[in-house]
Amino acid sequence: MSGELLSRITIEAGKCGGKSCIRGKRMRVSDVLELLGAGATFEEILSDYSFLEREDILAAITYAAQQTDHVVLKSV
Repeated sequence: MSGELLSRITIEAGKCGGKSCIRGKRMRVSDVLELLGAGATFEEILSDYSFLEREDILAAITYAAQQTDHVVLKSV
């Protein structure tokens, strides 16, 4: 299912500074995450941004989780 969700995340040169967006819209993944972090509910976000779907919010969360799950190498 995460592959399906992640297909909703797009990155286009010249749109939102090349940042990850939701389905080619001018809504960045970070915008959705900031709304959630500020305490907005899924219902509030979907009401305020009628072009978004519940799966878009889940895609933003999934994308963010994958971005933080990588190996960090330390030099000694």
